[in-house]
Amino acid sequence: MSDIFPYPKTVPLAHTPSRIEYLERLSKRWGGPEIYIKRDDDTSCLLSGNKVRKLEFFLADAQAQGADTLVTCGGIQSNHARATAIAAKRAGLDCHLILRGKEIQIPDGNYLLDLLVKSKITFVTKSQYLNRDQIFDKVEKELTQKGRRPYSIPEGGSNGLGALGYVKAMEEIRDQINETGLQFNAIVLAVGSGGTYTGLWIGKKFFHIKADIIGFNIAASADYFREKIFECAKELENLMKMNFFLTKEEIQMIDGYVGKGYGKSRPEEMALIKEVAQREGIILDPIYTGKAMVGLADQIKKGRFKKGQKVLFLHTGGIFGLFPYREWFKKNQKSEV
Repeated sequence: MSDIFPYPKTVPLAHTPSRIEYLERLSKRWGGPEIYIKRDDDTSCLLSGNKVRKLEFFLADAQAQGADTLVTCGGIQSNHARATAIAAKRAGLDCHLILRGKEIQIPDGNYLLDLLVKSKITFVTKSQYLNRDQIFDKVEKELTQKGRRPYSIPEGGSNGLGALGYVKAMEEIRDQINETGLQFNAIVLAVGSGGTYTGLWIGKKFFHIKADIIGFNIAASADYFREKIFECAKELENLMKMNFFLTKEEIQMIDGYVGKGYGKSRPEEMALIKEVAQREGIILDPIYTGKAMVGLADQIKKGRFKKGQKVLFLHTGGIFGLFPYREWFKKNQKSEV
């Protein structure tokens, strides 16, 4: 197999390659493996995070189809929705967001940015969101009747096309490994919709990277995401007309760190966000990376990752989702780590 992956066309959005940095103080504090971090929170400002890599492929496909409006969905503080809205405006397109939750009186975080770029927003309840395919159909029909040309992107950009963003990121990691001589035992990440894990998994196989890909699910269950990741990977295979000889047993997920549920934070998660910020100057988010880092710290304590190993933590962004938690930080500002 050639090591040149046949990517479809993209629209450049991300500032890449994102850096890999050593978290010296956390590594020493936790007494386990050497912890490194892949700074995909630093791929741009408004287009920071893992979603921008996926949007490079979606935007090119939308333009090829002559679309004038991007349509996608997520929670009211969705990083993916915000990144899609910004990317749409960068390309001269409109954006229609389907957001789970109620309109808030004082816009904040990602939602504030959605409004700032004048996204059209449809709010839905939690139960309605479960049937979001029907809502997508309704929005697409309404836009088409108005003479618009919609292009829909799934939740989190997690389908075969979107996953290519992290096949490409894995190629970037391979190059950084070759340049630095670092050999990682594991690459760990938060899993919220499955597309990022899928891309890393396919990239690991294609570029012959030895590191295990280990996900911490931040919603649902590990079994749910194994099914979803496998489905996404098969879609990528069909899209690219390639065979990666996939088995579900290869998908490594560690359950137990969902906490109170998606978008709901516990004191231990917020305390760890403070610890990482104060020790390393790295800002995690409460929805994804905060929970994944709690999982990593706990698995180090339990002996899953040991001294002498090297672990690469993928920072998938999300800083704007931290701002709605300002009251918590105000109440707990005197606590030290």
